[in-house]
Amino acid sequence: MTIPTEPVGSLPRPTKLQEAIAAYDAGDIEFAQLTEQQDAACRDSIERMEATGSPIVSDGEQRASSFATYPLADTLAGAGLADNLAGDGQYFAIFDDGHHRQLPRLTGGPFRYKTFAADYLEKSLPMATKPMKQAVIAPSMLALLYPLDDEIDGYSREQFLDDLCDECEKDIRKAFGAGAVRVSIDFTEGRLANKNDPRNPWTGRHMLDQFIELNNRVIDRFSPEERANIGIHTCPGGDCDSVHSADVDYAELLPSMFKMNAGYFLMQLASEADKDHVYQLVGEHSRDDANGVPQVAFVGVINPLNPRVETPEEVRDALVRASNFIPKERLGSTDDCGFSPFSIDVKPKHGSPDAARDIAFEKITNRVQGTAMASEELGL
Repeated sequence: MTIPTEPVGSLPRPTKLQEAIAAYDAGDIEFAQLTEQQDAACRDSIERMEATGSPIVSDGEQRASSFATYPLADTLAGAGLADNLAGDGQYFAIFDDGHHRQLPRLTGGPFRYKTFAADYLEKSLPMATKPMKQAVIAPSMLALLYPLDDEIDGYSREQFLDDLCDECEKDIRKAFGAGAVRVSIDFTEGRLANKNDPRNPWTGRHMLDQFIELNNRVIDRFSPEERANIGIHTCPGGDCDSVHSADVDYAELLPSMFKMNAGYFLMQLASEADKDHVYQLVGEHSRDDANGVPQVAFVGVINPLNPRVETPEEVRDALVRASNFIPKERLGSTDDCGFSPFSIDVKPKHGSPDAARDIAFEKITNRVQGTAMASEELGL
């Protein structure tokens, strides 16, 4: 046994791909030409991630509009928006640097995914020689498509939530069916739910418990054997090298988060000021039996928002320290967040998306090496 390690999912899109997305949105190129650039970026992502030594790889989500909107639209600008949606939904998040990201608005029913994550995975699997994982979006995020207060005529909130859970379950099952060995559910809205931002009305509604319950409605449809490979990812955001909820104490999230019956959790931690505080919370609240599955804590040892590359020794030391609080048989390592959860991201602190991409693979290499060093030091 060694300490397991895996990426969250996304990688910075090359400048050439981001330019192709903009050209497609402007009507200057056809979708087939955009697909060529997406395919090339996926192949490069897989080959370079495999070269890091990572035991599990992803395609970097190079085809996805974003971690949250891939089921709903072809591009982040809203090209190819799914049925019964309009582009003027509420903000998902307002980031510390002032920029924001917006969701579509549900206009009627039924709610159906336009694209499943497996649709991308099926194209990428032939490019890989190592096992692949797939990230999917949480039902709690997509629940924000429905108006906060108003009822949609002829399509109640409960009808929507029933349809939403069915689509989210299908998303996970199709990913496993396509060949993913792991599926992680993005839950960045968890920490944000504890931030009362007057500019962003949903954050002041104390929705965390609703989010946990809704996500468990989907997770509990899977067996313990399946849930061992279903994860939850949490972070305070990561877009344009900025965050949206790092000021929220993890103590407001983790006791509730571990009530979700997932088998593993990918948690931002490298950029936390007081890591021991979070390690202790993880050790206290993660469960060795979550309805038949032990919860493994993959702690973040890499900060994707900072261009400084962590050394293998720093990764090793962080994991050895974490093992003082978290049982080493339930300890893993990961990156704090996807390196670029949104397809259009200029990575301002890095200088360019291409520079950020090179740095990302250096960081992943050192995560893999440092994790192996920690396993050896801990006698695993």
